[in-house]
Amino acid sequence: MDYRSAGVDIEKGDRFARFIASLRSPVVSSSIGGFSGGIPLDLGAYRHPLLLSTTDGVGTKLLVAKRLHRYDTIGIDLVAMNVNDLAVCGAQPLTFLDYIACGRLNEDLLQEVIRGIVSGCEQAGCTLVGGETAEMPDLYEEDDIDLAGFCVGLVEKEEALPRLSSMQEGDPIYALPSSGIHSNGLSLARKVLASASESLWEELLTPTKIYVSELMLLAHSGTILGAAHITGGGLEGNVVRVVPKTLSPRFSWNWEVPSIFKTIQQKGNIPIEEMRRVFNLGIGIALIVSQTEERRFLEITETNRIHTFKIGELVRG
Repeated sequence: MDYRSAGVDIEKGDRFARFIASLRSPVVSSSIGGFSGGIPLDLGAYRHPLLLSTTDGVGTKLLVAKRLHRYDTIGIDLVAMNVNDLAVCGAQPLTFLDYIACGRLNEDLLQEVIRGIVSGCEQAGCTLVGGETAEMPDLYEEDDIDLAGFCVGLVEKEEALPRLSSMQEGDPIYALPSSGIHSNGLSLARKVLASASESLWEELLTPTKIYVSELMLLAHSGTILGAAHITGGGLEGNVVRVVPKTLSPRFSWNWEVPSIFKTIQQKGNIPIEEMRRVFNLGIGIALIVSQTEERRFLEITETNRIHTFKIGELVRG
C-alpha cells in the first residue's frame, strides 16, 4: 500500500504548489512551497510601527459555491474577510496566507480558488506569500473543501483606529454600502432559499467587497475616529466594539435595504430584530466621523467618488 492508495496524491499536490508559485508576486523573498515566505519591509516612514494580524474564513458560503459549481470568487471573499478587519483598524494589509483543506485534491477547482485569492490580494494591495493545502480523505468527503485566511498589516501606532478618547456624543455614523450578503448569515439564507431560483443563489455568491483603498484614504485624512466591519452580529453587534462604553450608537434604520435581504426575510418569515442581528442589511463598513470634520469628510468622499450615507450618531450611555 502507498500514500496515493490511502487517498493522498503527493504528485498532484506538488503540481498544485507549482501552479501557485507561478502566480506569486516578484516581491516575495522566498519561493512559495518553501518553509516560509516574506516581503521586504521599509519602516523608514514609521516612528512607532504596529503590526496587526487577523484570521478568518468564509463560513458556509462554500456550500453556495458548491451548489453552483463556481469557485472563481470565493477566494476574493476569503481575502476580503481578513483585509477588511485590518483596514478598519487603519492598517494596510501586507501579507496573506491561505489554508485549504479538502477530501480530494481537485486541481481545477482549487486553481479557481487560488486565482480568486490572488485577485483579492491585488485589490487589497497585499501579497500572497504562502499557504497550506491539506488533502485529508478520512476527515472530509471527496468533494468537500474548507478555507481559512491569515493576514498581517502595518499601521503607525498613533494613527491606529479606533480613537476612543476623541469620540463624542453627536459624532455622526456613516456607511460604506455592502455588495450583498458578503460572507455572514449564509447558514440561515441557505435554509430559507433552499428551493429558490438559481439567480437568487448567484446573488448570494456575489463576492464580499474589499474596502482597503477607501479606508486607507479616510483613515489618513483624519476625518474618521473609528470603523467597523459589519459581519456576524450585524450593525449593532459590530459598531459597539469600536466606541467607548460611555457612548452608544443610535441608528436611523431608514436606508433602502437591498432586495436580497427583503427576499430572505419574507421567505423565512424572519423577525426584523433577527435580520438586524444576522445580516449586514446593505452596510459593509460603518464609520464614526468626527463631527468637527464632517464637512471635510463629505468633500473627500465626493471628490474620490466614495459612496457613503449617514445612518446614525453616537449618543450618551
